[in-house]
Amino acid sequence: MEKSIEGHKSFALLQGQVVLITGASRGIGAATALLLARHGAAIGVNYHQNAERAREVVEAIRTSGGHAIALQASVDNAHEVEAMVQQVEQELGPIDTLILNAIAGSKPAGETARPSEARDSWTFNSFLDSTWEQYQHIAMRTLAGVYVPARIVTPLMVERKHGNLIAVSSTVARIPYSGAGALAAGKAGVEALLKALVPELGPHGIRVNVVAPGAVETEASTPYIQAHKETISQALPLRRVGQPEDIAAAILLLTLPQASYLTGNYLAAGGGNYLP
Repeated sequence: MEKSIEGHKSFALLQGQVVLITGASRGIGAATALLLARHGAAIGVNYHQNAERAREVVEAIRTSGGHAIALQASVDNAHEVEAMVQQVEQELGPIDTLILNAIAGSKPAGETARPSEARDSWTFNSFLDSTWEQYQHIAMRTLAGVYVPARIVTPLMVERKHGNLIAVSSTVARIPYSGAGALAAGKAGVEALLKALVPELGPHGIRVNVVAPGAVETEASTPYIQAHKETISQALPLRRVGQPEDIAAAILLLTLPQASYLTGNYLAAGGGNYLP
């Protein structure tokens, strides 16, 4: 890993906290793991396929004196998620915060991916050139990546009368972009689900919030971002495309114990691209 958590141990704002982050081997998830570890949290680094990258994140945290473990699980597979959660609680302790960052990557049993479906889910696909199966695949795996882990972890939080759910959405769910219908539908579903959970889980001491990135330069988005970076930047009030660390900082704000009265919030982290 290029980044380290060294030199920030005096700001242990999350000391004693256990955080499970889905999709934490790269991009926003990895940046969030490093930042929260920097502030004292023990981190469960979930990955689906990229074990090497997940180990790099864990090693960067451990080298700087933090605590982290790598955890393989497809976030739409309940059995794998249950095993992952059990491992976190056994090795790190009870989960205080679940950060729902991953989009499920598996196909339904017996199906094979079309070439257009194999691309990252953020890729914009024309409505006129897409099939219902393609739309359904993107939208439903986006929602599954939040529903399954949340459904497995929240009963544990209910039992302890304490917990924090943070879902990573996207401003694409609220800003019209041509060709973004499937992803927008999936992220809108995520936001609707989390909104419904606010009154349901609040009486159990569980906070529920959404962080919605705008254009962020990650490995998955780099080809698109690089091709349109100047145009995108000039359209933003802050005049720059976001980095994974920018989104990690927004997530940190909602993870802090001092944010204990913040629930039901939508935090747009898009450099000013969305003004409610």
